[in-house]
Amino acid sequence: MCSQRRSSLRGAERRGNPENWVGMEQFEDTDSQETQEIQLIDCESAGELIASGGTLSKMSETFEERPVQIELLKNIAKTFNQNHIGVFEAGTGVGKSYAYLIPSFLWALQNKERVIISTGTINLQQQLCEKDIPAVEKIIGKKLKFILMKGRQNYICKRRLMETASVLDLFEDETEEIKKIADWEETTNTGSKSDLSFMPSENAWTKVNSESDACMGKRCPFFNECYVMKVRKQAASASIIVVNHHLLFADIESRMSGVGYDEPSVLPPYRRIIFDEAHGIENAATSFFSESVNRFKLIKLVNQMYRKRKSSEFGHLCSIAVFSKNEDKVQEVYALTARIKNAINNLELAAKDLLGHEYSMRLYEATARQFGPFLVQTTELADSLGEFTNLVRVIIEGVADDDKEAAPFWEAKIVLRRLDSYVVLLKNFALWDEKRQNVYWIQKKRLPPDLARQSDDADYVILTETPLDISNLMNMGVYEEMSSVICTSATLRTGRDFKYWCSRTGISYTDPERVSCNSFDSPFPYDKNMLFAIPNDAPLPDKPEFQQWIEMAIPRLITAAEGRTLVLFTSYESLRSAHNTTVHMLKGFGGLIMKQGDDDNSKLLEKFKNDNESVLFATDSFWQGVDIPGESLSQVIIVKLPFTVPNDPVFVARSEAIEKRGGNSFMEMSVPEAVIKFRQGIGRLIRRSDDKGVVTVLDRRIYEKRYGMNFIQSMPECKKAYEPLNDLTEKIKRFIFD
Repeated sequence: MCSQRRSSLRGAERRGNPENWVGMEQFEDTDSQETQEIQLIDCESAGELIASGGTLSKMSETFEERPVQIELLKNIAKTFNQNHIGVFEAGTGVGKSYAYLIPSFLWALQNKERVIISTGTINLQQQLCEKDIPAVEKIIGKKLKFILMKGRQNYICKRRLMETASVLDLFEDETEEIKKIADWEETTNTGSKSDLSFMPSENAWTKVNSESDACMGKRCPFFNECYVMKVRKQAASASIIVVNHHLLFADIESRMSGVGYDEPSVLPPYRRIIFDEAHGIENAATSFFSESVNRFKLIKLVNQMYRKRKSSEFGHLCSIAVFSKNEDKVQEVYALTARIKNAINNLELAAKDLLGHEYSMRLYEATARQFGPFLVQTTELADSLGEFTNLVRVIIEGVADDDKEAAPFWEAKIVLRRLDSYVVLLKNFALWDEKRQNVYWIQKKRLPPDLARQSDDADYVILTETPLDISNLMNMGVYEEMSSVICTSATLRTGRDFKYWCSRTGISYTDPERVSCNSFDSPFPYDKNMLFAIPNDAPLPDKPEFQQWIEMAIPRLITAAEGRTLVLFTSYESLRSAHNTTVHMLKGFGGLIMKQGDDDNSKLLEKFKNDNESVLFATDSFWQGVDIPGESLSQVIIVKLPFTVPNDPVFVARSEAIEKRGGNSFMEMSVPEAVIKFRQGIGRLIRRSDDKGVVTVLDRRIYEKRYGMNFIQSMPECKKAYEPLNDLTEKIKRFIFD
């Protein structure tokens, strides 16, 4: 299986060296639950904490009881008590953070058992730790230790920083950045990248951040001052740990690979998980269990290990060889690295010949013959890299124990581990037919403009291996092993049930009697405050005139709302063309007309919030997680129903798997996936009870195709209009401003 294979590739990082566990003493009684009597949560009393007359009502002057929030809290508490799995959809405004935090706190207090809270976004993690958890402590009247944990790569390594700063002349491009990082490190309390006043480049940060393979543990001269060890010591005695989905999956994979569930790993031991923003866990797990490589990654690693400039030789290997009894082996390295770089170039050429004018292609039965020359080159590169890693290993093994304290020895281990993983990935491409549990595909990407100007070839190719299905991994690694798991989000249903989401994330493997699914509707008055508008004279999206029509319609809709509009696209090309036309047609418009890509996403959102007449054209990343309450956003325009493009290799492979077992991939996957994303897009509009506005969908398939009912049934009850564009613009204007 994918996870088992990857245990050998990334195991050192994921499982961690036992010396890296120092300070991770067991949370009190965490592993003694079998002998300790479980104290169940009193669901009624827990609900009363946030009801009228309860603690929260006495703390807040603007308190308003939310019955739906109380019911959600009771359901979550019951899930803890019964050791069940809870799938709870909670609409915007329900207040799900308090609804899961209060039971989590009560359970941890009463049973001395740790609870992990996993989220998809940094914003929610910060809100939980800075606002919600301190508030819950006041509501309950007791304090619990909690901590936000990030992957160790987010922290500075004092030893690596000191050693990198001592040889700055080797890093011409990053010299200034490393100096700034070194100055910051002298004053920081956390050592966390997020506390830097600037965003360092990846090249600079990876030279000085913490890496498990480079960790010397107790032997490190900075062990007692280590930022990672400080965080791990704090986490070991924490009752509530807040993480992101990726870090949680890193921990789960290491446990599945052999660490087990009762020992410290990436995280301390736990048996209770809350997945907030759970609609994203399939994508998060898929991304985590995927592996990719490109020419830049490989050349960078090889150069870190060994490079020759004129008559001088550099790199970790040269430093290690001085201490190795196998020093003479270095003589073979130059010819081998030249062979590797030649193989990389040949692989890139073969890939581009294969792709032609396409941007992605999957390796499977129908394309296997076309992939022939490409696979010859992957094998050649894998063999060359394999010889190189074997040579490095021989030199490393020749180093005496007393000399293994040298920094290059530990740095070389990082590079060696990564190169080993890429050798396996390249070999797996040639073995694709024996590894049907994975999807093997390549894609062509373009360098960013600033880098493209420095390169002879602005295009490069990425090779990727992705699990076909993560549901079984989720079942084995999460649901079977945990005492209770709560999954919550504003968008888990498709139509009126949870079947699609449960099947994709592995819950459908679980005993149905152990699973509770329920939905808790938003308390916001959608029936009064939201208009759902569809122009019935729009061309269908597959017609050539559709793009021209939307470029005429969008400026008129923006004018009707006096700006205040978020326009969501499924295609960046369509977005760019529509944006250009809109800017031209609304020359006298007073507000900003921005598009995704003009600036950093967070800066674009800030401008949008601060200008009440602004317009933002956006794609994927703005369909979810965007919170713009108030008058700055009065209209969301959804240009097309968000079906996944049929040329996405992983999506197509998963669709084919459904068809092979006799299913209908369009109705079983395409429609449900689009419905969830559609609901996320709609959710951008009403963010508080007094918000008012319009969702305008320019795709009339939602009313004219049978599957459109799945989208309509998933929406909150609201006012609807299905009329010609001329009539709609007037109706939209009256609705917003009357």
